[in-house]
Order: sequence, then structure tokens, then C-alpha cells
Amino acid sequence: MRRWWREFSGLVLPVACAGCGRPRTELCPACGTALSGAPARRVRPSPPPAGLPAVHAAAPYENAVRAVLLAHKERGALGLAGPLGRALAACVRAGTGQAGAVGPLLLVPVPSARSATAARGHDPVRRIARAAAGELRRTGDPARVLPVLRQRRAVADQSGLGARRRWANLAGALEVVPGGERLLAHGRVVLVDDLLTTGATLAEAARAVTEALGDGPGVCGRGACPAAVVAASPSAFEINRNQPRTCVVAGNERAKPTERR
Repeated sequence: MRRWWREFSGLVLPVACAGCGRPRTELCPACGTALSGAPARRVRPSPPPAGLPAVHAAAPYENAVRAVLLAHKERGALGLAGPLGRALAACVRAGTGQAGAVGPLLLVPVPSARSATAARGHDPVRRIARAAAGELRRTGDPARVLPVLRQRRAVADQSGLGARRRWANLAGALEVVPGGERLLAHGRVVLVDDLLTTGATLAEAARAVTEALGDGPGVCGRGACPAAVVAASPSAFEINRNQPRTCVVAGNERAKPTERR
């Protein structure tokens, strides 16, 4: 019932841009550009957790991008899954090379706690992953979503925890469902999430998938499993600190001088 009501309300209630509040559009051109107007880039938190795979992100988690992700995740603005999925698809492409590589892309979403999914009425990461897979197929990359990760123990709420406490909180918390390793062994595995902050969740997901595959033929079995997220903490983009940084703000691009931390 809750899911049905979210779908229905998105059709009949007044629409405003999730990023800036502009009326009569769910996502205005300026906020859409902030989300996916720049090429996907490598990101890395500082300090990075052990085992963190190479991660590509579409945009910093701030301003309009933050508002759009929260609207989809917490307020059930399900129509935003399309543009968020397109942004995620670009990150998947950036981390896996060009079309035509051997094997389909297997998008493995990071799982949410069952209680969080029940409270929201949907699984935001899985929904965005499905939209990304559809976009990849539309542009010539065979892709499918494999939700084979699950939590095997309860974890504390990550909000308010520092990096090291998050790593400890998630250590050993995920596993591949029985039989999932057979599915993962026949394609190019890409871990996907909506957001990167400390990297603890993706590092744990990579550990679980790598452990399940062992020395098998899957990409993660050889320790090269990439990851893609829609957004990352602004500081994570400083991996490119030795190059001029391009910021996308309200549809306009400008170069930002290199900053040191």
C-alpha cells in the first residue's frame, strides 16, 4: 500500500524541482547539469579504508545534488531514479572501459537494512541500479542488476560515526547469498551505491564479493572489482588535486584553482 501511494502521489501532487524548488518540473535543467553535466571522476576518501576498490562518482554530494538524492531516498520522489540512474551509468562506464568488453556488466547494489527499506517504502540503491542498467543496455552495454549482497548481522546507524568507527561497524557485516557466487562469475562485476562518504560500505561489499568468488573467473576474484556511486563527499574528489578542478554550478562550468588540505 505504501509503495502504491508513493507512485500515485508522484502523479497527482504539484511537482517542484527536487534540487532547487523550481515549480512544474521534477528536475530542472540547471540541477540536472549539476548532477551529470561533468564527466565521471575517480574519488577516494582520506584516509581510504583497506580494500576500497576504484570508485567513480558523478558529482560532489552538496547543494542540488544532495537535495536530489535525499528527495529520492527519503521522500519517495521515485521519478528521480531515471536521472540518477543515468548519472550512475556514466560512472559504471568510466570504471569499466568501452562497450564491447567481454561479459555483461553485473551491477551489485549495496544492500540497505531491512528496517530502512521498510521505513522508506522502497530500496533507493536498487531502484537507481535498475535505471542505470536500463541506460547501459540502451547505449549498447549488456547489463543487469544482481542484488546478491545481504547483511548477515545487525549494524549500528552510520550517521554520526567517524571513519574508523564506520569501518569497525561494518567489518564482516555483508555476505553473498547462497548461489550468488555462480551468478557473479559470469560477467564484469561493478559495486554500486548512491553515495560515498568514508568508503566503509564499499570496502566491505568488495570484501564480501571477493571472498565469495575466491580465485574464480569473476573480475572481483582477481581483486579488480570497480565501484560506482552517484555522488561522493566533496573532499573525495581531491584525488585530482594536482589538476585544475572543474565545478558545475547551476549549469555553468568554471575552473577552480587547486586547493591543498
